[in-house]
Amino acid sequence: MSSSDFAAESAVSRAELRLVYTGLMMVIGLGALDQSIVATALPRIVGDLGGITRLSWVVTAYVLTSTATMPLYGKLSDQYGRKPMIYVAVGVFLLGSALSGLSQSMTQLILFRAVQGLGAGGFLPLAQITIGDLVSMRRRGRYQGLFASIFAASSVAGPVIGGVITDWLSWHWIFYVNIPFGALAMGMITVALHRPQVRRGRRIDYWGAILLTTATTLLLLALSLGGNAYSWGSPEILGFALATLIAGILFVIRERLAPEPILPLHLFTNRVFVIACLVLSLTFMGMMGAGTFFPVFFQLVLGVAPANSGLLSGPFMLGIVVSSSIGGRLVARTGRYKPFQIVGVSTALCAYIALTAGAWFGGGIPAIEPALIVLGLGLGLVTPNMTIAVQNALGREDMGVGTATSAFFRSLGGVIGVAGSGAIMSAQLRAQLALGPNQDVSAALKGGLEQLRVLSGGAHEAAVAIYRHALAMTFLADIFVIGTALVVLFFLPELPLRSFRGHSAPPRTAEAD
Repeated sequence: MSSSDFAAESAVSRAELRLVYTGLMMVIGLGALDQSIVATALPRIVGDLGGITRLSWVVTAYVLTSTATMPLYGKLSDQYGRKPMIYVAVGVFLLGSALSGLSQSMTQLILFRAVQGLGAGGFLPLAQITIGDLVSMRRRGRYQGLFASIFAASSVAGPVIGGVITDWLSWHWIFYVNIPFGALAMGMITVALHRPQVRRGRRIDYWGAILLTTATTLLLLALSLGGNAYSWGSPEILGFALATLIAGILFVIRERLAPEPILPLHLFTNRVFVIACLVLSLTFMGMMGAGTFFPVFFQLVLGVAPANSGLLSGPFMLGIVVSSSIGGRLVARTGRYKPFQIVGVSTALCAYIALTAGAWFGGGIPAIEPALIVLGLGLGLVTPNMTIAVQNALGREDMGVGTATSAFFRSLGGVIGVAGSGAIMSAQLRAQLALGPNQDVSAALKGGLEQLRVLSGGAHEAAVAIYRHALAMTFLADIFVIGTALVVLFFLPELPLRSFRGHSAPPRTAEAD
């Protein structure tokens, strides 16, 4: 590590770190809360603006733009510094929030939600990268673990906060409330984050950025629309798939030729980075695929009221909060990350097996809830520690883009998980409808909770059994996904954690290549 690098990273005071970290947690909380709060307010939004056929795009537009821009923020932060890119991300998000609150039509709201997503895509990667600049590798686990806890806590608190704001004020205020908190977070970061940033060349790979964003957006559109607006084998979805492939090929060609690529392809020659991205993608594929349908299972199969179904998902998030915090401290104490990840994924695999068995054989809340807690405890050991593994394996010049790209693959895995689980459930229900159940059962399978409530006797039991089987199949698929993640994880090299804050390239080893 050069002397200039050490000069750029003099000792960080506790007060400075505490203030910066509080600001970063507020930034992450803004993005995490936004999604769950908006979901709660969607019925009221439709009542005011109409456009129920485009309702899903209020969420989809945000996910598309936030996922597509993650790698771009990482690369640009390597070139221009962390602080300016945090300003850009928060500023764009707040602009989108203000415009979303002012929306007078569903089209406007969808467009402005996409603007929000353009800013939110930088929140998590920039927070992880900034902490990487300020905290030594061995101490980093406890901070990264708390970031994961913010997401889990927001998933539980968001629906409650969204309901209160919507009832007491209006749905417009679920967007306006972001503005003072975002401004406060930027103020904290402005005051505390004033460390010199070692910057590289400022030539921006515009074509690479355009092609990466295009390929990602086309892929996410195919995943979002497939099985919903269009069948998976429709010309529209096949067209999206072909366009994604073409844009991806053009992107790889561009990155090979670009003097300052937006996503350096040599990252994919690093075994730690490649395996970390695979494991993150697979674990979030399983986590989001199952997690999205927990409330559906509680409501349709166990007959729980919608308000209480969210509370029953709380133990899952609580498990993530607890294990993320404990896991980070264990990494800091031992200097090792791989054993805790293996324990975490193995625990999650056992929990998925228990969930599938409980769903398949008619288990109720006493059988499902303990499995959810164990699942959260297992998954909470994976993500924060994998971020540490990625940052530890990369040099300073690639730390930003590497961290952001791993977050991108994590988010992409989540989208694939939701789309895949939805496709499995839809296929199971269509198969049951093809068998020709009685008219009442068919109506319940098409109409969901409202139709199911009016059934009684044998028809109700038959419809519940069909839903139980369909949801159990989605949990079964997650067993194979998490099992694959565990197998891949065993091939992850474990490099010694560096004790300094610098990110100069670690000593080359056969394992790192």
